[in-house]
Amino acid sequence: VTWIEHVQVDDKLSTHRLYRDFVCGSQAYGAKRWITSLQRMCERFAFSNGLIATPTNELEGVIESLEGKRNVMTLSQRMVESFFEVLCMSDKLDFPNPLEYHNSGVCVALRKSNGPHQPDGFIVSAATSLWLPFSKEHLFNFFHDEKRRAQWDALSNGNPVTTVAHISTGTHPGNRISIIQPFLPKENKMVVLQESSIDSLGAAIIYAPMDLKALLSVVNGEDATKIPILPSGFVISTDGRASSRGTNGASTSSNTGSGGSLLTVAFQILICHSQLTTQLNMESVATVHTLISSTVKKIKAALHYYD
Repeated sequence: VTWIEHVQVDDKLSTHRLYRDFVCGSQAYGAKRWITSLQRMCERFAFSNGLIATPTNELEGVIESLEGKRNVMTLSQRMVESFFEVLCMSDKLDFPNPLEYHNSGVCVALRKSNGPHQPDGFIVSAATSLWLPFSKEHLFNFFHDEKRRAQWDALSNGNPVTTVAHISTGTHPGNRISIIQPFLPKENKMVVLQESSIDSLGAAIIYAPMDLKALLSVVNGEDATKIPILPSGFVISTDGRASSRGTNGASTSSNTGSGGSLLTVAFQILICHSQLTTQLNMESVATVHTLISSTVKKIKAALHYYD
């Protein structure tokens, strides 16, 4: 494959200082990023179309047919694409944002759902990014570990979760689509669809709660494009900095092969189906802001990082 890519990026003025080393160091838009992304996409395509065989016990008792597997992978791909579209927040509506949130580091946006792919109504999205002194592998393994999910996931409500089935999307064991069952005594009809992905430059874990009946319909062959889905998740990348070394030559950052990692956290919540009021607007902004702030605190506490 011969590939020539020309990209001009004004990275000196508009890039946030948190991402300046990452962007200016060509890790965001350089040739290695394009090639790595292409390789990951091709690998996922090969697994999706059966060009690379996956263990049959991955789907045993849950997804019996190849068509069901492809439907779940199609739904998950749409979930991932929707998540990254949300990070752009390009179709947000204007609304009064409380002054106390302006300098909090959390970006909040309000929008109306734009089609059958999302739940009908008004949606509040919130995202924030932070630096952590851990390698991307360490952070990815933390979020990917179902035994530690209760430490950060509000959907689990502090209860354990179980992976009911998974579909491999790559040779790395972390590249997979998972169907997760939270242990919620009063809500046993909800599951979580999750796709996790990692390569040499970064990682992502994207998930969305789903009605069990809706997921089973996809498994049984129903059109996956008709299922509304509202994803949240995490994006992990290296920070672009050189490794921090002490006088004895040892790294001063724990579990990291570089200076650390950049973690972006993004959540979405559906707030109403009809008319939006100012009071409901303010309450929803406060709710999603509290959710993302408390999740970041839980993540830091679970990783024993206190800045």
